[in-house]
Amino acid sequence: MEERLDRQENKMGVMPINKLLITMSLPIIISMLVQACYNIVDSIFVAQISEHALTAVSLAFPAQNLLIAFAGGTAVGINALLARSLGENNQERANSIANHAVIIWIVMSLVFAFIGLTCGHVFFKAQTNNPDILNLGVQYFTIVVGLSFGLFGQFTFERLLQATGRTVQTMITQGTGAIINIILDPILIFGMFGLPKMGVGGAALATVIGQIIACMMGIYINQRYNTDIHISLKNFKAQWSVLKRIYEIAIPSIIMQSIGSIMTYGMNIILTGFSSTAAAVFGVYFKLQSFFFMPVFGLNNGLIPIVSYNYGARKKDRMLGVIKLAMIYATGMMIIGIIVFETIPAVLFGFFNASEHMLSIGVPALRIIAIHFIFAGFAIVCSAVFQAVSKGTYSLIISLVRQLVVLLPVAYLLSLTGEVNYVWFSFPIAELFSVVISFLFFRKVVKGLDF
Repeated sequence: MEERLDRQENKMGVMPINKLLITMSLPIIISMLVQACYNIVDSIFVAQISEHALTAVSLAFPAQNLLIAFAGGTAVGINALLARSLGENNQERANSIANHAVIIWIVMSLVFAFIGLTCGHVFFKAQTNNPDILNLGVQYFTIVVGLSFGLFGQFTFERLLQATGRTVQTMITQGTGAIINIILDPILIFGMFGLPKMGVGGAALATVIGQIIACMMGIYINQRYNTDIHISLKNFKAQWSVLKRIYEIAIPSIIMQSIGSIMTYGMNIILTGFSSTAAAVFGVYFKLQSFFFMPVFGLNNGLIPIVSYNYGARKKDRMLGVIKLAMIYATGMMIIGIIVFETIPAVLFGFFNASEHMLSIGVPALRIIAIHFIFAGFAIVCSAVFQAVSKGTYSLIISLVRQLVVLLPVAYLLSLTGEVNYVWFSFPIAELFSVVISFLFFRKVVKGLDF
């Protein structure tokens, strides 16, 4: 076991930082790009059913975002604490964290299965009175949330691989799940190969099947190939102290991502005050922006264990060097997003069977919202750094200010003008606040490093 720990240390603590960041992040970025493609393709297929179907899926996005908040936030805590334990050569604690991760997965799956079966109607009724959108939305919600154990398992077991430096295997599991989603979408939505036509329910079922298969692959790969941790629940007893340490890191991340759900939920309510088409445009935007944001999140997933490991190993220069590189790469990705959104917005909406009315709202929406991309890369990387060094509260404050203190109130005030295009300016306005606060907190963290 000592040899395995030494090899991991040689990679995370000695490999040139540019090569290390690329090695750790590129497989995740590729899998995130595949996932982003799925997000877009999924909505493209749903849009072929009707605009109401597209709106229903768009209104379900806050619920899906909440699932990701709990799954991803918890995984951040597991990832950071496990990587730090390996950096400190504490094998016993690393194994304990991995076993606790499995227990957490089981509990979260049961909780959200209950929510999926009981809360769909209330969730959609608050956003729309259209009976067609309501029925389609509840159908989608019940399947995606009720069968979310695959999503929670996928996040859990992929982060165990990432924390031990096995990001190629993560690419395989995540990419496979997304590809299966893409393949199953038209088959289940439109009833191909003799299967019944399921419509929006088929899109939801394709999603959960891909997640379940990715989860099963993650379990197998960890048990078969991840020699840096040992997962066994035989005679295992959960310890409050370990759960506490995981969630000291995870809770700020969960709340931070949950704030995103509240923001999208609030924006949906504001936009449906104009029309259901405006809400559909907002949903399409989130699908399209994922093609540029998800690779940055993939970069973050590779960055967090590197920063955590070297923080535990007290290697300040390596920490700061890899953070600087990540900021450069993230900003470059965001610039590409700006160029695409500003130059071909009508082409992008054409993939979603957009009507002239949707284009009249959507084209200016993409161009206005894209202004904030230039600031977003820096803020996203800062958030990952704060989580990696157990300063997740900073990320929480930034997210709270950006999305609830600034974005939603500004969007509401701008909606009072009666012009939907003004609402989109709330995004660049909020991002300006975010980047300033991120910089101040980042400077504080760097000054506080005493090694």
